Amino acid sequence: MSSANPDLIAAEQAMYAPFFGTLGVTSAMMFTAAGSAYGTAKSGTGISSMAVARPDLVMKAIIPVVMAGIVAIYGLVVAVIMSGKVAPSGPEYTVNQAFSQFGGGLVCGLVDLVLVTQLELPETRE
Repeated sequence: MSSANPDLIAAEQAMYAPFFGTLGVTSAMMFTAAGSAYGTAKSGTGISSMAVARPDLVMKAIIPVVMAGIVAIYGLVVAVIMSGKVAPSGPEYTVNQAFSQFGGGLVCGLVDLVLVTQLELPETRE
């Protein structure tokens, strides 16, 4: 005979668990895509000013664009891995797992967003 409280078991297997798991997947993809778009735009302005001042260094200025795109790929990989683990609520997918996925997706997305905003643009030196 199990001594577990039925209310605790019902709370652990709540029907809103897949919502938070999916929210973690979404935030991982959304924030990394937003960071990649911001980084690409910021790098594009750097390339434009570089092309005017020093046309011979334009190919060097493409590196921040590539780095911003790689960050979005990392977010996509994390989102795909996490989405494979989201399941309907029940004994195999608990609220703890859902909150863990939500926290992991949020951390991945926000760290990538901050990372891209801190990319250094090449400076033109005369």
